[in-house]
Amino acid sequence: MSEPKAPTPTPAGDTYKGWLFKWTNYIKGYQRRWFVLSNGLLSYYRTQAEMGHTCRGTINLATANIAVEDSCNFVISNGGAQTYHLKASSEVERQRWITALELAKAKAVRNQAESDDSGDECPTSPPTSGQGGGARNSEVQSTLRTLGSKVEDLSTCNDLIAKHGSALQRSLSELEGVRLGGDTDGKIRQVTERATLFRITSNAMINACRDFLALAQAHSKRWQKALHSERDQRIRLEETLEQLAKQHNHLERAFRGATVLPLSQSNPALDSKSSGSAKGDASDEDDENEFFDAMEDPAGFITVPADPKYHRSGSNISGLSAETGIDDQSLCDEQSLGSNPESPQSLEVEPVRKRRTKIPDKPNYSLNLWSIMKNCIGKELSKIPMPVNFNEPISMLQRLSEDLEYYELLDKAAKCQSSLEQLCYVAAFTVSSYSTTVHRTGKPFNPLLGETYELDRLRESGYRSLCEQVSHHPPAAAHHAISERGWTLRQEISLASKFRGKYLSIMPLGSIQCMFEKSNNHYSWKKVTTTVHNIIVGKLWIDQSGEIDVVNHRTGDCCHLKFAPYSYFSRDVARKVTGVVTDKEGKAHYVLSGTWDEKMEFSRVMQSNKGENGTEGKQKTVYQTLKAKELWKKNPLPEGAETMYYFSSLALTLNEFEEGVAPTDSRRRPDQQLMEAGRWDEANAEKQRLEEKQRSVRREREREAQRAANLPEEGAEGVEVAEDAVIEDSFITDSPLKSVHQDNYEAMWFERTEDVVTGEYMHVYKGGYWEAKDHGNWDMCPDIY
Repeated sequence: MSEPKAPTPTPAGDTYKGWLFKWTNYIKGYQRRWFVLSNGLLSYYRTQAEMGHTCRGTINLATANIAVEDSCNFVISNGGAQTYHLKASSEVERQRWITALELAKAKAVRNQAESDDSGDECPTSPPTSGQGGGARNSEVQSTLRTLGSKVEDLSTCNDLIAKHGSALQRSLSELEGVRLGGDTDGKIRQVTERATLFRITSNAMINACRDFLALAQAHSKRWQKALHSERDQRIRLEETLEQLAKQHNHLERAFRGATVLPLSQSNPALDSKSSGSAKGDASDEDDENEFFDAMEDPAGFITVPADPKYHRSGSNISGLSAETGIDDQSLCDEQSLGSNPESPQSLEVEPVRKRRTKIPDKPNYSLNLWSIMKNCIGKELSKIPMPVNFNEPISMLQRLSEDLEYYELLDKAAKCQSSLEQLCYVAAFTVSSYSTTVHRTGKPFNPLLGETYELDRLRESGYRSLCEQVSHHPPAAAHHAISERGWTLRQEISLASKFRGKYLSIMPLGSIQCMFEKSNNHYSWKKVTTTVHNIIVGKLWIDQSGEIDVVNHRTGDCCHLKFAPYSYFSRDVARKVTGVVTDKEGKAHYVLSGTWDEKMEFSRVMQSNKGENGTEGKQKTVYQTLKAKELWKKNPLPEGAETMYYFSSLALTLNEFEEGVAPTDSRRRPDQQLMEAGRWDEANAEKQRLEEKQRSVRREREREAQRAANLPEEGAEGVEVAEDAVIEDSFITDSPLKSVHQDNYEAMWFERTEDVVTGEYMHVYKGGYWEAKDHGNWDMCPDIY
């Protein structure tokens, strides 16, 4: 990440040129630009070749403030409209630029004062005649000339004070070295004379300052009034421009939505509704329809309001069903889908146990991130020794359990009669698992091999889950959850992560499966990529991007979700998610839209047509939909979450100790508990002890595996290197131990089998944990802490 050294800026007359680094945005950071300082204006270009034709920006120094941040950085701002964050290659170069800028600013202020007209003096009272304006202009010019002469007097007095002060200092020094005698009287007389000159000059300086201050105060009120008037006018212009931009954007989007369907393809009722909406109030369109940007929509489709006949009730429903191919049962489900009176959310369940709602506040410890990260670029994240300062006090197993934050969505899905509607809820559950990550920039603890975590909410919410770290190289965790309300969730996740300098990419590998007992529907999907930005400089922020296909393997239905990556130049809402639910024939039945950090909505598709071509020449599909209904909404964070790692209500309870849990449970992990208590130094020491203990256990396990496979001892190191070489490509090596992972470890509560529906190999819960808990028999658990 070395930066190219900028050459020393060179003055050319009144012009000052050179390279500086300018802050652009959080994505690109500082970029090298060519700056030119001339006539009180600071301009910049991408290259020197652009000076003749393209200027990237200019700031007037006459009204600008120049502030120094540190040894190489400084900021130039003119009151909020323009701000340049600049960085020089060295402190000497920065000082040269600061000196040149200050001199140019002083000269620009003088030039502006000389060129001010009567409008600047009193902008609210324009001259009524040319003669009056000339008189006021003459008055301003006379005042400025007087102020200029006073400034020159001050400068002259300053030079004289410096001159006489130096002479007085020399005389005092000489007087100290003179012995008592004939020369003493002469030296004392010389000192007296020079002291008198210094006093006279100082009095002149004081008088000049008093005159200048009196004159400036006499005219400051009028100048302040003119300045405030100019500032108010600028603010009004900015607000007007912003309003015009919003109106232009709204009209543009409305035009695109209204003109997607040609008149020859749409029915008369829809044409009359569209024309009426275009002429009427814009809020009518927003109430009935969500428009997707035809040029920028990443989902590749557009939604428009459905024909009014689809909203009719009574006997028309049967005719409508025959015309559009929608069955009566599906329409009834559509009406009851948004509010199910039998859903668990509407039932009041008295909790068996009162869970905690607070944890100790996060300590404010400073840490030099760059000193730790500079040697870790390009390495796999699980192999980097990280202090707890970058962690949050929960493990990755507990993070997986957080996917059940919105388990009610699966409860509702289990009650659905239609597999397509059930798929909508499963898709919403998929999106909801990312809602807790928007502010969670802390890294979870890497689980130790054999570590487990149970989340027993059977009496409170009707489900319980179990996680186990089944492999450490590569890190992989298995998760199994089962509910009394007819659904089972299981997943095996392995993380591939790379540190790229400015950001960290986390790519989850493995799949997630959800089965429903009543309908025998079997769904599977994968996770999207998580990116942590501004690892080195700036504020950390997280983005989710990629595509997910939620597939029903029994019926062939599919929901294609797209998580749009954040773009600095996009006009779309941030963290946007769009999706389409289709049957096995590819026919669309529902459209999903929303954001992964706030809410998701769904709309029933009544009719679809091929629309205009998109930005890449691909033809977009236009869906006529009913009014959108809310499918999922994020729960608000608990009070004071910003000081508690931004934990949700569920996350706050994950580390709460419970009796009877396994000895390998994450709640018993000492470094994690010390971090939650705010004792980070002790947590770091404990973390290093646990990691070294795990390495020792692994080396012993490898030696035993080599002896069992009849491998020579001297080949041990070679085997380890060979296994590490394929860690990122496969879970299972080609060694004789094919039934276990790279760590030669066999999971306690899960076994690796092939799923008969999807054909994927994954760790599936083999039973026995909850029975062992009931009997308090944990003899099979290893000592990992």
